[in-house]
Amino acid sequence: MNTRSIRFFHRGQVTEVAGLPTTTTVLQYLREHAHCTGTKEGCAEGDCGACTVIQGELDASGQLQLRNVNACTQLLPTLDGRALLTVEDLGGPEVLNPAQQALVDCHGSQCGFCTPGFVMTMTACYEAHQAAGTRPDRQELADALAGNLCRCTGYRPILDAGERMFDAPARLLDREPVIAALRELATDEPLDYRHAGDRFHAPQTIADLALLRETYPQATLLAGSTDIGLWVNKQFRELPALIYTGRVEALREIRAEDFDGQPGLWIGAAASLEDAWGQLTELAPSLAELWRRFASPPVRHAGTLGGNIANGSPIGDGAPALIALGADVVLRKGGQQRRLPLQDFYLDYMKKDLQPGEFVEALHVPRPDTSWAISAHKVSKRHDSDISAVCAVLALQLRNGTVQQARFAFGGMAAIVKRAAAAEAAVVGQPWVEATAEAAAAALVNDFKPMTDVRASDRYRMKVAQNLLRKLWLESLDRRTLTVWRIARLAA
Repeated sequence: MNTRSIRFFHRGQVTEVAGLPTTTTVLQYLREHAHCTGTKEGCAEGDCGACTVIQGELDASGQLQLRNVNACTQLLPTLDGRALLTVEDLGGPEVLNPAQQALVDCHGSQCGFCTPGFVMTMTACYEAHQAAGTRPDRQELADALAGNLCRCTGYRPILDAGERMFDAPARLLDREPVIAALRELATDEPLDYRHAGDRFHAPQTIADLALLRETYPQATLLAGSTDIGLWVNKQFRELPALIYTGRVEALREIRAEDFDGQPGLWIGAAASLEDAWGQLTELAPSLAELWRRFASPPVRHAGTLGGNIANGSPIGDGAPALIALGADVVLRKGGQQRRLPLQDFYLDYMKKDLQPGEFVEALHVPRPDTSWAISAHKVSKRHDSDISAVCAVLALQLRNGTVQQARFAFGGMAAIVKRAAAAEAAVVGQPWVEATAEAAAAALVNDFKPMTDVRASDRYRMKVAQNLLRKLWLESLDRRTLTVWRIARLAA
């Protein structure tokens, strides 16, 4: 790859940027260099949404996909070949766009600091629903706005504005110039951007990525930048060599794929969290609430499931779901693949079974049959956009009322996400009755010795985890049986 400038579509034209550090964030570029100060800086860690922008790219069928992301955590070189839309692109004082006008009409802005971010999220929501011919209900609007915080007005008038913007005649962004520019940018050679000795590589094939990873084993692999962006913003870490996975189309693929005769789902390591969770919930619909509460839409649009798994955090919400589903992780080094159960990938706190030069290529998730009951729970202080105190995904295979297999995966209970072996042993081969669930809850003390931190005490974590096993049994009851059980409890 030859060194060249960063090229992306912005403010109606292809923009070229050079001479800036490789770890310059999109927010820094906008405010300090492009002088587009409508985009604000609040938390600088992807929580508040004040910096929300829209990123555009062409999908496999050549259609323009627009998604809201946080500018504060995205590194500028990741924009190469893409489009960047900010609040300055939407409308001016004379002609406001539908989201802006609705916020004015519904008095949805007070101090105004958060408003540009809300406008960008609302516009992304508006564009997506108008293109699909759908209209979101109030809860869907609230879910879409989960990554935007307002400390003045409150959310009622903002949600009113979200509903109101669909009442006016449809007025969409002009997509043709964006599409034309992205087609032009697609002909560029892969990005190899350099500044003051630092390098940013953006290979476009798995073979090139594998070669770079072997050549520079100490380089940092960058996926969605939702975590590494904080290394830059909060820790001021030096990252002299970055290898970006987001331009390798093969790594973004999600497809049906069998393994050892078992149907399943192949999720490329660079597939976004939003796309990956959308497919996972088709395999296991009970994961839907965990999907909605996994970070926020801007984080899910930028972050990747492969990055979440490779990170190895003991409080990540992706690993419990995948381990409970019996997923494998597919690793690659050069031209060689290695596959192992995801539960065996984590060795100790932030320590993985990953060799130098090796990287996560994909995740393979078996499709559970109808004999499996799957329950997923995220326990945190806030409902939206919070880190779990405990995340539990509990999978139980039943035949004729007897437990055949159990996979109880917990996050937040140990130094790694792990299965509760003693609790599983307490139920396998047993009839699935209340006493069996109680035995599993009692056995959990042999599986985990949770810690106390700012999110929860050790006693709270253990009590919650035990209660979730009891809840798994209650969820397996039909409505009539559950009613009888409740009456008996009240009478006792």
